[in-house]
Amino acid sequence: MGQQETPRSLTCSLSVAPRFKVGEPVMLRFQLTNPTARPLFVLDWHTPFEGLLNNFLQVTRDGVDIPYQGPMLKRGDPTAEDYVSIAPGASADATVEASLAYDFTQPGHYRIAFRNELLDVATKQAELPHTRDGFRAMPVQCPAVETTIVTP
Repeated sequence: MGQQETPRSLTCSLSVAPRFKVGEPVMLRFQLTNPTARPLFVLDWHTPFEGLLNNFLQVTRDGVDIPYQGPMLKRGDPTAEDYVSIAPGASADATVEASLAYDFTQPGHYRIAFRNELLDVATKQAELPHTRDGFRAMPVQCPAVETTIVTP
C-alpha cells in the first residue's frame, strides 16, 4: 500500500449514565481506540474532542428527534493542532455536556448517537494538516447509548 493509505478502522464508543434528573447536566463520554500498529491522527472537528461546536450527535426523546441548539462553525483549513494523536493500541476520549446543545428538559427515554463519520484521519504526522480538499473521511461505527430523564 502507498503513502496515501487510509487506515481501515477506529473503534468508537459512547457512554452516558443510565438516568438523570430533569435539570442535571447530561455528560456524554466519547472514546476512539486505535487497533492498528501505527499512530493515527484524527481531525477533532465535528467530534467531542473539540467540544459541542457542531451538530455531530443525533438525539431523540421517545423516538422524536431533538434539534441541535449549539453553535455551527464555518472554517478554513485546519492546523496541525486540530488533530488528536492516538498511539497504536491506545485510546483518546473526551466528555461533553450534551445538555448544553440539546434539550434534555423533558422526562423521557433518550437515545444519543454519533453521526458516524470522522472528517479526516491520517497515518503520517508529517503530512498534517491536510487541506479541506485533501481530507480522508472515515466512517466509524459508534453504537448509540440510552438514558432516561426523570422528574426530581
